[in-house]
Amino acid sequence: MKRQELPDGTEIAKWYVRAVKAGPFVFVSGTTSLDAKGRVQGRDAGAQTRVTMRKIVNALKGAGATVDDITRLTIYCTDIRDGALITNELSRWFKKSRCASALIGVSTLAVPGLVVEIEATAVVGDGR
Repeated sequence: MKRQELPDGTEIAKWYVRAVKAGPFVFVSGTTSLDAKGRVQGRDAGAQTRVTMRKIVNALKGAGATVDDITRLTIYCTDIRDGALITNELSRWFKKSRCASALIGVSTLAVPGLVVEIEATAVVGDGR
């Protein structure tokens, strides 16, 4: 099975990449709104979700996939009460297809100021 690593330059550690494509599967690492200099982009959960989804969509594009190919999202947030802001933003991205997902409240994320982190799995093509 062919394996392709797809970094985007915003990884905060050297041992992982933004996405890995293995066969028809694309695995997108936990992604946040950090920019290439490690600064948090977006003040609230909705804005951070928007920036994070842009990064996920770009990672998918590099693997030949789109948001419609996402089969699973895992969303971590530091305040579960932000669920409405997060899901409202996600509804803007998922127009043609739906995916399995989980919204999980956590006490903290890797960098102060981050309130949302999302990981995604996609299947490209017919999955054969």
